[in-house]
Amino acid sequence: FFLFNTQNMMSGTHASKEQKEQKVHGTTDKVTEGTDKKTSADYYFDSYSHFGIHEEMLKDMVRTKTYMRAVTQNPHLFRDKVVLDVGAGTGILCLFAAKVGAKHVYGIECAEIANHAKKIVKENGFEDVITIIKGKAEEVVLPVEKVDVIISEWMGYFLLYESMLDTVIYCRDKWLADDGILLPDRSSLYVCAIEDAEYRDEKINFWNDVYGFKMTSLKEEALQEPLVDVVHARAVCSNSVCVLSIDLKTVTKEELTFNTEFEIKFERDDYVHALVAWFDVEFTKCHTKTGFSTAPWADYTHWKQTVFYFDHEVIATKSTKLQGFLDVKRNKKIPEI
Repeated sequence: FFLFNTQNMMSGTHASKEQKEQKVHGTTDKVTEGTDKKTSADYYFDSYSHFGIHEEMLKDMVRTKTYMRAVTQNPHLFRDKVVLDVGAGTGILCLFAAKVGAKHVYGIECAEIANHAKKIVKENGFEDVITIIKGKAEEVVLPVEKVDVIISEWMGYFLLYESMLDTVIYCRDKWLADDGILLPDRSSLYVCAIEDAEYRDEKINFWNDVYGFKMTSLKEEALQEPLVDVVHARAVCSNSVCVLSIDLKTVTKEELTFNTEFEIKFERDDYVHALVAWFDVEFTKCHTKTGFSTAPWADYTHWKQTVFYFDHEVIATKSTKLQGFLDVKRNKKIPEI
């Protein structure tokens, strides 16, 4: 019976994504000489100001093209509607919505990239349709009381990392009309087991002998932190089970802190070294099935998968079961964004 706590999420392994996640873990202490003080939230938004992060996300074809299809193939959801994009970034989702006939699109973005988004909107001739508002969603004022559509790319590693969904929920409760829609509107989080001896040895057992010296305290630290990386489908040796299902129209912030028991079944004889988590996203309001998966057997996304290594390998026999307990909570060291 295995217990996993996701509070200590590890930084991503991809360079730009790693930079972004590390800044989420900034402290509220003074970070430079003088009077300049920045909170974790400041570092979070600052990290999204660099164009490289947006380049990575825009070039994630699974992510961006799914959103593009959700908008451009469903103009009936946007035509003559007031749309709110939460976390607008470069404004790409705003542009999609404006292109299919939205009455007006408001894009909220706290990072400095908002200044570029305003230029991008003007460069593409949509300055009369799209308004980029720089600031935190919890602090800005919209010039309308209600919106018809909220669209947002809020997902983080392990689906919930970064806690941006909290902001989407806030915007939903404050501005979404009673008959309004959210895109996407459903998401599910899954876990399965993998054989990963070679990579585990490289990442974990490496600390047993570092150029002839023992650094086992760092090995203990490495085991405590989930790892974000690409997991190949061939490594999966069990079925997958859903541990969280989210309906964005009804979910509350409190429901995102949760714990649950789960049970997986091994599909072959093998040695098991870790559990892996990934998520699916659905746009159920679209005319045809629209969404994407970040599963090991799905096409690559910048979210990759999240790996939880065991302290020791588990000998798995086909058809036997493994029970576990998942505890998900916000990191208390990070003030709310």
